Amino acid sequence: MAGATDCLELDPLGDHMYNREVPMKRSAINRNHHANTKPVPLYVHRIPSRDQRANTDSWATLERASQAPLPDVPLDLCLRITGKAPHELSRTTLCVIDCLLTGDLLRLRSEEVADTLHVSPTTLRRRLRADGTNYQTILDHARRHRCTLMLEKRWLPGKCVAWELGYAEVNSFYRAFRRWTGHNYSDLKQLFV
Repeated sequence: MAGATDCLELDPLGDHMYNREVPMKRSAINRNHHANTKPVPLYVHRIPSRDQRANTDSWATLERASQAPLPDVPLDLCLRITGKAPHELSRTTLCVIDCLLTGDLLRLRSEEVADTLHVSPTTLRRRLRADGTNYQTILDHARRHRCTLMLEKRWLPGKCVAWELGYAEVNSFYRAFRRWTGHNYSDLKQLFV
C-alpha cells in the first residue's frame, strides 16, 4: 500500500501478532508542494520480536509485592498490645500499628484503616482477633506511646496533646492519662515546671 508504515496489531490476549500497514494522511504541505511524492511518516513504530520481549510473569510480580518489607514497629509496643514479638504478628496487625503510630489519629477510624489496607472492616476485625487484639486496644496503646514520645521532650497543654492524639474532648484525654499512669495530667505539669 502506498504511503503506509508498520503498526502494531494486538491479539485479544495482548500478545504481538503481526505487522500491518496503516495508510498515512498527506499533510497540507505535501499536497500543495509535492503532489507526486510519498507522504512523510509522522512516526515509526518498531515491533519487538517474541524473543526480545521481557517475560512478564504476573505470578512473580505478585510474589515480589507480597514480600514487601514489614512495617518497623517498636518491640515494646507489640509486646504491650498482644504479648507477642513483631515477627509473630500478622502483616495486617503490624500495618494497623504502623498506621496509628504515623497517621492523623483525629481522622483515622477503623473503616479508614481497613480501606488503607484494602480489606473490609469485618476482615480487619477478624485478622486482629486472630492475633489476640482489636482495633480499640491498638488505638489506645498507640495513643499512649505517642503521648509518651511527645511529653519526653517538653510539657504541653492538655488541649494540644488531646488534639494530637485524636481525642474529641480534653476530658477524655485526662481520663485516659489517669488510666495509663495512675496520675492526673496536672501533676505532670509540676514535674516540668
